[in-house]
Amino acid sequence: MLDSSNFRRAVKLTTPVFFGYIAIGIPFGLMVVNAGFPWYLAVLMSLLIFSGTGQYIGIALFSSGIASNSSFWASILTFVGIEFFIGLRHIFYSLALLETYRDTGKWKFPLIFTITDETFALVSSCNIPKDADKGPYLAVVSIFDYSYWIFGTLIGAIVGNFIPAGYLNGVDFALTALFIVLMINQIRSTKDFLPSLVGVLTSVVAIALSYIQIKGKPILPNQHLILTGLCLGIAVMLLLRHPKRGGEQ
Repeated sequence: MLDSSNFRRAVKLTTPVFFGYIAIGIPFGLMVVNAGFPWYLAVLMSLLIFSGTGQYIGIALFSSGIASNSSFWASILTFVGIEFFIGLRHIFYSLALLETYRDTGKWKFPLIFTITDETFALVSSCNIPKDADKGPYLAVVSIFDYSYWIFGTLIGAIVGNFIPAGYLNGVDFALTALFIVLMINQIRSTKDFLPSLVGVLTSVVAIALSYIQIKGKPILPNQHLILTGLCLGIAVMLLLRHPKRGGEQ
């Protein structure tokens, strides 16, 4: 296990995620309650799904009654299918973390379950203290991020009956601000601008493709933006940098 100093380091590392997840989790809890669902659904989704994008879209689907003319199981299959495509990027995250999560023992499953965009950015760039066990250290980082999201949704769900939904309009921009902070921290720690630059440029290309239309239809539908940008970024990085043996990138 971790000693107190390494535990504090791990918690300090997750501080930016804490503020981002609280700011984004509260509106999600509010959204669930204001849509007419019980407060505990917000917490249950955060416990089991743990995907901000997936949960927001899930509640939107439930609210719009996607299965009003379908059977219960057809509704579930529709929801699972959409969530699957939203989470496809985690395949690439997992591949990138194979070496990082190697030899983590009993901590491997919780580490895998708690991978998110923000947690991936932290664990893929953080420097693990030499006197700390890798498994427990990374687990503390991941589990604290997990708890922040649950805590944020719980707050939003509890106060949802007292604060109008419009009061927090625009707070979802905190997710964008959080990614910017994580990117800056990663650049400062690695002194490497190339991955961030490639990520920005490939995202711009994907967005541009969604605006270019052929016969009245966009070349790239909006639902494929994230996956396309991610694949483009990985492809460009593979061309620019050939992975070396021994796990060095």
